[in-house]
Amino acid sequence: MAKYSLSINGQSKMVDVETDTPLLWVLRDTLELTGTKYGCGMAQCGACTVHLNGVATRSCVLPVSVIGNSKITTIEGLSVNGTHPVQKAWNEVDVPQCGYCQAGQMMTAAAFLKENKNPTDADIESAMSGNICRCGTYHRIHDAVKLAAKSTK
Repeated sequence: MAKYSLSINGQSKMVDVETDTPLLWVLRDTLELTGTKYGCGMAQCGACTVHLNGVATRSCVLPVSVIGNSKITTIEGLSVNGTHPVQKAWNEVDVPQCGYCQAGQMMTAAAFLKENKNPTDADIESAMSGNICRCGTYHRIHDAVKLAAKSTK
């Protein structure tokens, strides 16, 4: 076991975990931040996406030992009261069906829109292509990202 001081959602959190523990399990099991989901465990589905220094990152394969002083943002930290443009767009478009993948989808969209304020349809499709939605809400996800982009300009 090793002790780590992590910057999560703007707060410093101390954890005592094995060095190879994936960030996902530190968030969910140790810190009880359960918005980030486990999907595949192989960084293929995107359900576990968080921001690491603002970059969309798959937390299921990221060992806590390599995080260092990086700033971590989870879905719980995207906004305090659901007012981030992506969260608002997700609600307006009524994206979720089962909702399981949606935190990862929103975290991917938020990081993408921070870098690309005026995306084309092709840009959105490319940016979101790494996130799997088992319910098939891709059309609504696309519409919500497009709507959120209008709010971030």
